[in-house]
Amino acid sequence: MTSQELKNLQATLWKSADDLRANSDLRSSEYSTPVMGLIFLKFADNKYRQFEAAIEAEYEALKDTRREKTLPEIAIAQCGFYLPDKARYSTLLNLPEEADIARALKHAMAEIEKHRPELRGVLPQDEYFKLTRTDKTIPNRLLQNFANIPDDAGGDLFGQIYEYFLSNFALAEGQGGGEFFTPRSVVRLMVEIIEPHQGAVFDPACGSGGMFVQSAAFIEAHRKAQDQHAADALYVYGQEKTLETVKLAKMNLVVNGLRGDVQQSNTYHEDPFYSFGRFDYVLANPPFNVDDVNLKRVEQDPRFNTYGIPRKKSKAKKKDAGNETVPNANYLWINLFATSLKENGRAALVMANSASDARHSEADIRKTLIEHNLIYGMLTLPSNMFWTVTLPATLWFFDKAKAVQGILFIDARNIFTQIDRAHREFSPQQINNIGMISRLHRGQRGAFVQLVDDYFAQGMAQLAQNAAQVPDLEAQLLAVLDDAPGQTAVQSLTAQWAAWGDLRAAYDAYQIEQERHTTIEAQNAAQHQLQARFEPFFAALHAGLKALDKTVRQTEKQERTAAGRRGISRDLKALKTALETARDQVKQAESFFAHVHWLQERFPQAAYEDVTGLCKLATLDEVQEQDYSLNPGRYVGVVIEEDGKTEEEFIGELVDLQGELEKLNLEAHKLEGVVARNLKALTEDT
Repeated sequence: MTSQELKNLQATLWKSADDLRANSDLRSSEYSTPVMGLIFLKFADNKYRQFEAAIEAEYEALKDTRREKTLPEIAIAQCGFYLPDKARYSTLLNLPEEADIARALKHAMAEIEKHRPELRGVLPQDEYFKLTRTDKTIPNRLLQNFANIPDDAGGDLFGQIYEYFLSNFALAEGQGGGEFFTPRSVVRLMVEIIEPHQGAVFDPACGSGGMFVQSAAFIEAHRKAQDQHAADALYVYGQEKTLETVKLAKMNLVVNGLRGDVQQSNTYHEDPFYSFGRFDYVLANPPFNVDDVNLKRVEQDPRFNTYGIPRKKSKAKKKDAGNETVPNANYLWINLFATSLKENGRAALVMANSASDARHSEADIRKTLIEHNLIYGMLTLPSNMFWTVTLPATLWFFDKAKAVQGILFIDARNIFTQIDRAHREFSPQQINNIGMISRLHRGQRGAFVQLVDDYFAQGMAQLAQNAAQVPDLEAQLLAVLDDAPGQTAVQSLTAQWAAWGDLRAAYDAYQIEQERHTTIEAQNAAQHQLQARFEPFFAALHAGLKALDKTVRQTEKQERTAAGRRGISRDLKALKTALETARDQVKQAESFFAHVHWLQERFPQAAYEDVTGLCKLATLDEVQEQDYSLNPGRYVGVVIEEDGKTEEEFIGELVDLQGELEKLNLEAHKLEGVVARNLKALTEDT
């Protein structure tokens, strides 16, 4: 399933589910739990189907022997849970209309919990009765909605659908709803930098468990090197104060086949996992700027006081003795991350930007952490990365195994992909590129060369697909653009794509050559040479497509003015669509080479170096000069970039935009006519 197909599926599923809620008396908070339960059930059924034949085969093979096992025992061992017939999605979906679907769902969830004790009390049951208060058909219609998820959809696809619904419920519930959801791309970046491979992962503010899922995904992506399955490599521990969110997290663990324990507790006052010095990795997005934590209850706790306790500037009055609060809990969390790590542990946390420069007692804590060489790096995030808050945030990274003094500062504020007007995310390639800064800092130069090779391979694969479609596009062009300028533009495009054969041969030769190179320097030099061949190729392609666009616009203008016609022919419409598709495909292929350019321009030697406006490895002396500030902006500097366009290129873009404006004006004029006719028809009827 392509990225666009997934987005369409997510949007369709959400709209259908939300439309049902809008036509009921249900609040979003009442609706989210049973809906997430149905998504869990659909995934469980998909996963069970994959193992069903093997489960049945083992059951039959062991039947009437001394090693005989029950069907539930075999199912739990093979896929993590057992689904009797009454809990199968198809069974529930095909119940007759007069059946009590809410009761059937309750029984299905109870059966799953019966054979998976850690889910007891977690899955929604009585919540399905609430769905029927105003419309008894809602449970069945929700079942039909989620039946649209493909039967072969695996864990990653379900994880993305699951998180998409979580993010939308967070939006629906307002500012407070974000407490159980951290955007997937932010978590992926955190994981990419701390690189968890195996061991115990702790999230003391775990929400729905997204940190755990992405940790497992990182290991799964590197499982060949680890020779271990992600679910077996990790054991996760989570604390969360809200019971409903704990339930979501436990479902999420089962959905993704993770081992672990999530408990409802208040992290400020409870320590169910005896966290001090226990964990290999700590990841979290704790609540920002909490100011009502009682000082007396935390000041003697080594989890919070090892590097200093945040205190208010002025002493408490006698009447407030015992009720004094910390000025801000941000540094309680920062302390907790540092103290929860083993000797070689690593941590990543999301924190408000203000914590990087906080003064008074918090500045003293920050100084102590820096002087103990615990801070590995700091990364400023772009704005609008979170679904429910706009507060700017910074990622903090700890590494207790760090041998050298110095802190890596990264300013990623200008690296993002715009989702919609109000939200941004990191693309997978942007995550890889930012993560590569840290890897180079750790001396992983081979990973840099491999990432560039991966981009080459993906770009070549996309170009091969594009090249295969060129003959059909040329035939379509020649059929419509039959005048001399049109023929010339088509011939020019044909000539430009002829260079593809030379590029493919150069890439094949490069691959053979890379196998012979024994040093990073030689491999990196060969990559620079290969990249240099693609830049003029794409420049020529864009120039050819621009010339074709101009010719097509002229043809369109001629058609519109000929014999007073206001429309254009069907063939010309199809051609414009085909050209738009071709342009998008070229841009998609080019994007991989653009990422190569981004990496090579900033790190030309395939080794870490400070890059103005992006990253800086600051010494302890430099940090001391900045009053122990951990704000990346103070260290990386600012680069002022020009767009690099010539006057001719700028005018060319204006001409293109003018053509687009003319097209939109024509469409607007058509719509005006439609609206006028409809209004006239309505008024005449009355």
